[in-house]
Amino acid sequence: MIRASWAETDPLLTEYYDTEWGMPVRDDTGVYERLMLEAFQSGLSWLIVLRKREAFRRAFAGFDLERVAGFGDSDVERLLADPGIIRNRRKIEAAIVNAGATLRLRDAGSSLSELVWSYMPDRSPAPRSEAEVPATSPESAALAKELKRQGFVFVGPTTVYALMTAIGIVDAHLVDSHRRGCSGLWNLDGTRRP
Repeated sequence: MIRASWAETDPLLTEYYDTEWGMPVRDDTGVYERLMLEAFQSGLSWLIVLRKREAFRRAFAGFDLERVAGFGDSDVERLLADPGIIRNRRKIEAAIVNAGATLRLRDAGSSLSELVWSYMPDRSPAPRSEAEVPATSPESAALAKELKRQGFVFVGPTTVYALMTAIGIVDAHLVDSHRRGCSGLWNLDGTRRP
């Protein structure tokens, strides 16, 4: 089977690549969790995040939006003392701010999932080599700008593009990968399926 080279470096990454990366996620909690995991990954290895994923879920109450949005200073200190997660104050505070922003979207009659998926491009990349896999896109830059306008933080174009690939909005699998087209949303050449 052909995989991205990053997916070949550890069994946990291989499992993630083979079973989850690029599969559609459309519920607010799932999109919020993945957005936050991508933010925590910023500047680090994705393997670190995957190894700590269950600890993140415990620490952030299963990424329950109402609970995380209600976290206060004592929760921030608790999280900064938790060796199971990535202990970065800015990222922890971003998770709390972004839970609140997600709830405000919901209160306004929308959702984080709807907003994120509304930036699905007309074409997805069709990379033949890892050098051709982009780190950003015009859509991720526009979505990052809109998320910031909606009160989200720690959501730059690269983090947002990583989210878009993780939840199937774009298909960044190599053309000859056995996972290309796995979301059911994209043809092998990067055109959208009807």
